[in-house]
Amino acid sequence: MSPSSLASAWSRLSARAPHGIAAALLPYTAEGSIDWAGFEAHVARTRAAGLDVAVNMDTGFGDLLSPPEREAVLDATRRALGGGVPFYAGAYAHGAPDPLAAYRAAIAAIERRGGRPVLVQCPAMQAMPALEKAALYAAAAASCADGALAFELSPRFAPHGEIWDDETFQRLLAIPALHGAKHSSLDRALELSRLATRDRLRPAWRVYTGNDLAIDLVANGSDYLLGLATFAPDRFAARDAALAAGDVAFLARNDDLQHLGNVGFREPIPAYKHAAALFLHITGRLASDHIHPKAARRPASDRILLYDCARRLGLLDDPEKIWHERVEAFVTAR
Repeated sequence: MSPSSLASAWSRLSARAPHGIAAALLPYTAEGSIDWAGFEAHVARTRAAGLDVAVNMDTGFGDLLSPPEREAVLDATRRALGGGVPFYAGAYAHGAPDPLAAYRAAIAAIERRGGRPVLVQCPAMQAMPALEKAALYAAAAASCADGALAFELSPRFAPHGEIWDDETFQRLLAIPALHGAKHSSLDRALELSRLATRDRLRPAWRVYTGNDLAIDLVANGSDYLLGLATFAPDRFAARDAALAAGDVAFLARNDDLQHLGNVGFREPIPAYKHAAALFLHITGRLASDHIHPKAARRPASDRILLYDCARRLGLLDDPEKIWHERVEAFVTAR
């Protein structure tokens, strides 16, 4: 049966307990500095909801931060979570003359804080053949005390990303220190193919969907590491519990979250991070909607769409008051 056939996709459907990781938004102040208090509260709230946290990912502007800023994020994450609580963090080698040395330095910084590295693609990888690329991943992951995840990112999210060819993916599956990968192609058929290859070659390896436009892939065997999960981590946890229990409520809960994903992740896709900030401000989880000064933004009118998403998810304690204070006031003022 072809992994790209509809019959194959349907045959994969099952009730299961996915491993859920939320890629945490990094909020900012109106002055353009990081809102550390808002960030720590958001990280703690995400973990309390039942999801693991990933920081310095695309959602956390990891590619726009300096190495010292990324380390400050690691410190803030550890403060927010307390001792002994695991978390995930992006490891970068952007612009480094020696990518392997840069990855090893980033991994060491993450592991000193008790985090687990996620190897983020760097531009130098794009020119490498599969064998050389896999060798770089293997050498970087070998320095990890408890293994690492890789990160396959569509260029639709960021220019440093690329979608691996089949040979590269199969070579990465053979690296013992890599325990899985976040797959952000936004291509449902390709992800199903990745799952079939994983099942054939290394069943314990995890494919973490990064497809915010098809979050039901958790029912096909994917786990998830989603930027969308930072919008409403408690609603993701409730959806996951329904799936694990085989409860038909999973379908409605997933529909409501997918509605939010379709709004937040429409083109231009990188602006989803501003959509997250808008949504978290509307729902009272952040004090403002400010994001990294260099990041793409949504128009103020998106508050209308996101308000509807929040209402549908039951996240508005006083809908009429919130409409006037956090939607209408901003839309009419700009």
